[in-house]
Amino acid sequence: MKLSHILYKTNNLPEAVKQFEEDGFKVEYGSKHNPKNALIYFSEGPYIEILEKAPISNFMMLVLRLIGKTYLVNRFKSWKNAEEGYFDICLENYSNNFDDEVRILNEHNENYFITNSSRLDPSNRFLKWKLLFPSNIHIPFFMTYFNINPKPQNFIHPNDVSRIDKVSYGINSELQSIFCKLCSDDAIDLVQKKGVHDVIFK
Repeated sequence: MKLSHILYKTNNLPEAVKQFEEDGFKVEYGSKHNPKNALIYFSEGPYIEILEKAPISNFMMLVLRLIGKTYLVNRFKSWKNAEEGYFDICLENYSNNFDDEVRILNEHNENYFITNSSRLDPSNRFLKWKLLFPSNIHIPFFMTYFNINPKPQNFIHPNDVSRIDKVSYGINSELQSIFCKLCSDDAIDLVQKKGVHDVIFK
């Protein structure tokens, strides 16, 4: 897998969008109606997802607890309680399933939850993909790539940034082995301290 995107937490989505735009990035909201996130795409490589809160309601969190998916609730709560700024990453593959990733997780006795996801974006593209959430919240979540490529072609942002060059990402030392089996991407520099520490643009 490769680095899919970097999660950025904000306490005010419209204000964060405005700030990124003032910094010279082209930003689009994730959905045509009632968006819960915003995105900064690049023609190549990972993108940025700006989140104000967890992508599911408190009611759905209760349902997840009732069906034994407390670990998923804990992951979403960690997103909700994250400090403003870059805080986590998502990995992606270019298949329509997670067969290879599931094999690696099973080898390490890691449970997981797989679900389908979709949204209608502001350009009327109906995007579909799958998500896999490992039970261990210290392992990034995964996605299959979108059924339609939403990234602009040959695009350079107004601030002359064309892509994300490097991301410093920290994961517990005992999880680095499984992470390296799951992901091979020169854009990621692994460090000891958990979380996203540096995002370098090019």
